[in-house]
Amino acid sequence: MSLLNTLARLEAVRSGRAEPLATVRHRHLSERPMVVVPVAAAGEEGAPLAVLLGTDRLAPRLFIVPQPLNRTQRFDFLAAFAGELLPYLESFADAVEQIEGSEKDPESGEKIPVVRELCADAPQLIVPNPGAVRHLALLGRSTRFRRTAEDADPGPYPAPPQVPLLGRWLTHLAERAQVPGSSMLLPMTGLLARHWATGQSHLEDQHLAAQLAWHHPPDGLTGAEAAERAETGRDGDGRLLHPPAGPLTDPRFDSQVLAPAITRHDAALAALRQAAPADTDRAALHVKRALERLHEALEAELLPTWRDLWQGLDLLRGLPPAAHLPERWEGDRWSYTGHRDRVAAGEPPQPRRDDAVTAARKLAQREREQARLDIQEALDDPLAMAGHRLAGEAFSGTVTEVVPEYDTSGRSPKPRPLVTLATPDRPHADPGREVHRAGGPPTAQRAEIVAAAPGEVTVRLLSGMGRKKEPEPGTVPEVGERVVFTLFELTARQSAPLPEPDDTPWTHGGPPGAGQSSPVGSEEWE
Repeated sequence: MSLLNTLARLEAVRSGRAEPLATVRHRHLSERPMVVVPVAAAGEEGAPLAVLLGTDRLAPRLFIVPQPLNRTQRFDFLAAFAGELLPYLESFADAVEQIEGSEKDPESGEKIPVVRELCADAPQLIVPNPGAVRHLALLGRSTRFRRTAEDADPGPYPAPPQVPLLGRWLTHLAERAQVPGSSMLLPMTGLLARHWATGQSHLEDQHLAAQLAWHHPPDGLTGAEAAERAETGRDGDGRLLHPPAGPLTDPRFDSQVLAPAITRHDAALAALRQAAPADTDRAALHVKRALERLHEALEAELLPTWRDLWQGLDLLRGLPPAAHLPERWEGDRWSYTGHRDRVAAGEPPQPRRDDAVTAARKLAQREREQARLDIQEALDDPLAMAGHRLAGEAFSGTVTEVVPEYDTSGRSPKPRPLVTLATPDRPHADPGREVHRAGGPPTAQRAEIVAAAPGEVTVRLLSGMGRKKEPEPGTVPEVGERVVFTLFELTARQSAPLPEPDDTPWTHGGPPGAGQSSPVGSEEWE
């Protein structure tokens, strides 16, 4: 935790309300997000119990598994889930932009112009917390290899045709959620924690209702008191008034409401199977009533979390978007477009385990995106930059003097002006350390620290001033101007190139054909 976050949490304790950690919104919010509240069966995180989802806050759709141990009912649930989610995911596939670029010709090695399709928008799923992300990832892993009745060898338990496709999309979304700055699958608790600090621990922030209580505590209550009420308040039967749905449920609800409702439904189904022909209609009515009661019980358990998710979206929409958001969302759009193309081309599902090169590339990408995210957030948000200043990784001040100087060691003199700043910051750097000017000229501008004393820092500008003897207008700060310099580079470095999987040694999955992924159609429910 950064010093700024710690100070903000202490201020939240003092004020009794959530304190801002950002002046802008650092994650993209879709105009039509799909809000999803998934719930797992107690004791088995990967076993689905219910899901409440939709794009309209007034019209959520609920799908349930009446008996989580019943394989057929699980597949019926997944088919219904896919029937609601897949049309939303696929609705962004047709509207595209034509992007001109170039690629290397494999034969001549020369660059040739190409035109690629890029989807104009991409889907976005909003879930309550990181546990819900893990649950969706487990659903994807356990369904994308399922055999269906359309396969040549469907096996004893074929799944509905749309279930493997649902698994592929859930896997893609879950993997994309691990890329820093991605906005295709977002947990609401993480979104709120990035933009506001509460006076409680990170673990307590995983309870969405408790986290929201710090934003709008009732009259007469502090945020801590409102959060405690949201976490522990119970009704006369001992059940939580605000259950932490997604993917966990209240144990009291499980024992007092859910288990009896499932038992009644199982008993009604058993009675229907054993009923005489004359009693079939009455037995079927009992099954219908038992299913309706189970449906109502789960809906009542999930609706508070559904409303909390939309309240969180309202809070986030009140912040202006950060300047670099479109750039990061374009990365999500490329990711969505690529997966759309792989599905359309009939490529096999994602493997259970990545080979060594693919895993290294994913790790390198996530490290690169994390560095880029940190840089962009610092450039977009004064509060984010303040965190770097407190850590000694940046300094800001007002220019008090500019002394023109030149480097005459070359064929022609080059401008190397000295800029002195009055600053309250104390950068952790000695003279000679390279620094970078934030928000300066269009091109990156490097400088070096010449002298640093309490309240004053002098730097020498090294680049970004043009090719002439005199600096281009606007490239050198003027006296009275406020500037910011960072000790870290303002562009993320590219990682070293990796070999192709076929070129790796046997210790890392080669030679070709030595490492085989799990066969499509594995019946293991992971």
